[in-house]
Amino acid sequence: MYQTIGFIGTGTMGGVLARAAAQGSPASQLFFANRTPSKAQELAAELHGQAVPNEEIAKACTLIFLGVKPQMMAGVLAELGPALAGREDRFVLASMAAGLTTQRIRELAGLDCPVIRLMPNTPAAVGMGVIQVCGLGASQEELDAFQALLAPAGLVDPVPEALIDAASAVSGCGPAFCALFLEALADGGVACGLPRTKALAYAAQTMAGTAQLMLQNGTHPGVLKDAVCSPGGSTIQGVRALERTGVRSAAFEAVIAAFEKTKELGKQ
Repeated sequence: MYQTIGFIGTGTMGGVLARAAAQGSPASQLFFANRTPSKAQELAAELHGQAVPNEEIAKACTLIFLGVKPQMMAGVLAELGPALAGREDRFVLASMAAGLTTQRIRELAGLDCPVIRLMPNTPAAVGMGVIQVCGLGASQEELDAFQALLAPAGLVDPVPEALIDAASAVSGCGPAFCALFLEALADGGVACGLPRTKALAYAAQTMAGTAQLMLQNGTHPGVLKDAVCSPGGSTIQGVRALERTGVRSAAFEAVIAAFEKTKELGKQ
């Protein structure tokens, strides 16, 4: 459906989404723009697209990804405004800016065009990501095509916009929290005598495997925990230590802190 797709901003996440789109819709033409032109040129060469100025994407693409930070969005959309306003064909803006609602994107663009908001996370780079999507003024066909386009990145899940910020606090910020815990597990292994490479490999595979076990079987995490905790065994003592140091509360508070900061970003 999206025959011409433009990416304004080709940083880490812009590149991840572009690679997913290249797989999800191989027949689409891809266009790239970035403040550092060489980054757009590199991605264009990799994905057989074209590196062009922002204005060219605004004039011609049916789907325009806005891969810019929330604080930069007003300036970028002000720059694109005249080109977008001059169009007579239908196009969709897609924003991944934390905290900025679809209505706010419309206001900044000065147009009542369809807007899709998405919240991707870094595991999308290996096809194991989570991407929440919602839309304003976008048809169901456009939303369905958008989900299919990014499906190679992992789970693409439609949610009401009221839940986007909460979702981002879990899956968008979550990779950092998971990485922190993974590193801590590995450090514990090193303290017990494991070589670091093995400790990291064991911790990472264990986290990935536990997550897959829950997803595949639909098992509650508490049940998975209980299955490993034999009476009087080693694991229950480790769980006791985690509970004593407040690991559960720390994770709880991390998600809430990330959620509150995201809400702040939307008000700036």
